[in-house]
Formats: sequence, C-alpha cells, structure tokens
Amino acid sequence: MPYLPAFIAPARFTDPAAALAKAREIYDTNIAHLREAMQRFVAGDTLPGHVRACYPFVRVQTDTVARMNSLHSARLSYGFVAGPGRFETTLTRPDLYARYYLEQFTLLLENHEIELEVGTSSQPIPVHFSFAENDHIEGSLSAERRQLMRDVFDLPDLAAMDDGISNGTHVPRPGEPQPLSLFTAPRVDYSLHRLRHYTGTAPEHFQNFVLFTNYQFYIDEFVRLGHEAMANPDSEYTAFVEPGNVVTRRVGTVVMAGDELGKVPPRLPQMPGYHLVRADNSGISMVNIGVGPANAKTITDHIAVLRPHAWIMLGHCAGLRNSQQLGDYVLAHGYVREDHVLDEELPLWVPIPALAEIQVALEAAVSDVTQLRGPELKRIMRTGTVASTDNRNWELLPDNGPQRRFSQSRAVALDMESATIAANGFRFRVPYGTLLCVSDKPLHGEIKLPGMANHFYRERVDQHLRIGMRAIELLREQGIDQLHSRKLRSFAEVAFQ
Repeated sequence: MPYLPAFIAPARFTDPAAALAKAREIYDTNIAHLREAMQRFVAGDTLPGHVRACYPFVRVQTDTVARMNSLHSARLSYGFVAGPGRFETTLTRPDLYARYYLEQFTLLLENHEIELEVGTSSQPIPVHFSFAENDHIEGSLSAERRQLMRDVFDLPDLAAMDDGISNGTHVPRPGEPQPLSLFTAPRVDYSLHRLRHYTGTAPEHFQNFVLFTNYQFYIDEFVRLGHEAMANPDSEYTAFVEPGNVVTRRVGTVVMAGDELGKVPPRLPQMPGYHLVRADNSGISMVNIGVGPANAKTITDHIAVLRPHAWIMLGHCAGLRNSQQLGDYVLAHGYVREDHVLDEELPLWVPIPALAEIQVALEAAVSDVTQLRGPELKRIMRTGTVASTDNRNWELLPDNGPQRRFSQSRAVALDMESATIAANGFRFRVPYGTLLCVSDKPLHGEIKLPGMANHFYRERVDQHLRIGMRAIELLREQGIDQLHSRKLRSFAEVAFQ
C-alpha cells in the first residue's frame, strides 16, 4: 500500500498568480512528505508502505485554433498552443521557476479564452530530487539500507526524462494530452542536479544570458571584471557568484541568508560556472566548457532547462583563409557539423540558421568595443561559415579529406564546439550566436607555439570578453520579445518558451 501525502484537489484558474500558488502548494506539500519519510528511513524507521509523492501539473483545453492576441503576446513566438486539444505538463521547483511559470500562465490566458487546471499528476517525484541544496542525509546510510531505498522510494526513471519533445519525435499515446513544455518535471530536475555537479554552482544563480568559452584566460578576466563590478556601488549587477556558491555582494548591499554556506571547492569542477547577477535574472553567466563537442553538448543539454534568453560562444579558432590575421574575429553565419554528438537528435540535413538579432548585436558590440566602423571593422571581423570537428588533429589525416570538405563548404574558421552549441540552441529553442577569435592558421604555417599563444591570449582576451558582454547588454536593451525568433519554433510547437 503506498504511503502518500494529503490529497490536494485540482482546481481551475483564470488568475495566473493563483494558479502558480496552487502549483507551489502541491509541490511543497509533496516534497515535505518525501523529506519527512526520508528522515524516518535514515533513522531506521519502518515506513507504512511504498513512499510516493507526485509532481503538480498544469493543463489547458481549447476547442479552436483561434487566438485572442494581446498587443504584447502577438509579438512573441511562444505562449499559445498549436490548435484544438488538451495540453499538459508537469511542473517542478516553483520557487526557482516562479517568474517563468507566471509568464507562461499569463500568456496562455491572454491567448486563449480558457481556464488553467492545476492538480497533482501521476508522475512520481524521485526521492533524490527532493533533497534540499545542502542535504546529504543519504550519505549516512549503510550499504544495505541504501539498497533497500529502491523498494521504499521512487528513484529516477530515465524513461520519463527523454528529449523526444525537444527533438520533435514525441507522439502522444491515444488519450494522452499533448505537451505544453519541451521538458517534463523529472527531466528538469535531472538537469538541475547535473548543473550543480558540472559547474559547481546552484541553478538559482544562473542568469538568462550565458557566455561559453573554452579557455581559462576568459574566465580569469570575467572574475576580475566581476569583482570590479562588486566594488562599484553604482553597478547594475548585485552579486558575483563563483564555484562552491561563493557569493560576493555589491558594495553597500546586505549579505543574504545562505551566503555563508558558500565554500571554495578543493578543486574546480569539470565545467566551472560564474555568474554576474542582476535582480531580474537578466545578468550574465559564464561557463568554461573545456575542449570538445561532448562537453559542449553536455552543458547545453542541462542549461537548456533554465530557458535562457540567449547563449553565445566566445572561443578561439583556426583561421582557414590566408587573408586572416591572428586576433581577427569570425562571426559565424553558418556551421559545418562534423562534431557528430548531435547526429541522432538533430539530423545533419536540418539547417542551423543565423539569428538576425544575435548577429546584429555581436557586430555592433565589436564596433562599440574596438571603435572601428565600415571597412575598418570588416578588416578585423569576417562573417562566414564555421566548421566544428570532433578530431582535434584533423590536419594530420593523410588523405587531406577534411581540408577538401572545409574548402567546399566555404568555411572561414574551424573549432570544436561552436556548431554543437548552435545546434543545441536550435534544438532547444534557445537563441544562439558565435564570435570566435583567430588564434592560429594551420593551413598557412602559423601554428600555436607556447610563448606566442600565451602572448596572444593575454592580448586579445579582455577585448573579446568585453565584446561578448556588450552584445548581451544590447540584447537586453532591445527586449526579449525581439529576441525569441520564430525560426526556432516548429508548426506544431509547445506553448511554453
């Protein structure tokens, strides 16, 4: 017999805030049930049955394809269902997603003359996803007691976490509602836990604009700029967060509850994350993804559940044209995908388009930071195709095959991560862009040597990073309703952003 929390009846709402409050009530009640049961289990108690608590859901039903567009929602590429039918998704962490859920609920009510139904789903919450940020109570269990957990609690079920909705391959079973969101609640929870592991920071600190890099030099400069901002009482940023959840507040502001729990880790995580925080979450997160498309896919798979407004790759590349100079910039407007990590999820025949809003912001940012215009700007920045490969030593292959393909594609630059980040942005409907800096020209005899490379990196990193940060400022100023492109939405799309 299952050991369940107190039942909370489903209810219908035309007030988005009330719908969110109901979802929070269900979630908090069910999480409290799991935590109480887990504490008893750790203490050695015998529980009265299999412990189960389920996620809240939100559901809508409409009988018409027509929409009641408001002036605001008409400009957005999300916030409405694709047509008549019943649509539903499970919800998690309403504390973390409160602003996001409130916007999605509001848009659904604006676009459709419907009610939102909120209740308890049949999707169990895995007990691991109920632990608080600093709870490690399962570590005190014996091996025998830990083995028994599977009989007493629901554990993570990978069958409930696949990316079929995002990939466009999900087909609802007969009688099953169509999805409202790209991600189910278990899939979201899974990624939130992975983000802690890979970046060393809690998901709460991530901002809505993300920069990726593959060099520690960029992170060192971002840390310097972050602390510089915290020393400025007039900074638009309120906090700077580093791995271990080490929080530095802007001078003149008060320390927040939980800041004292931050601790510098004994070693950096695999892909350390750093966050320049704004009160409205529209600050900048920066992640050092390391080298290679596998890392690029891994981290974007997980950051995607946070529904950022944009992510941009700032990295180094091999220049493929003799006319390029070391230190020149490449603004990607197309990608050759030889990274292979997304071939199953996103077929190679799918084009990855350049997004005008990101392209314009990056070009304007290069101009603003370098103070170059017109022909002078074009002299140091080339727009063109970027090829990404999973073979770091492609130039050593004896048959010259990669060089031939890169030439046929008209590629002007080569790296290992940019196409992956752009393709996963396309797959997860996250606006993306790439601005690379030429650090070597292997086809023209200019290869990286340690002394030359170190000098080059230190000379260019500050300018390149400031360009990326300036591009985010421009995107933020123009408003997100201009940013989320219809290019990223299909003709049978989920309603949630």
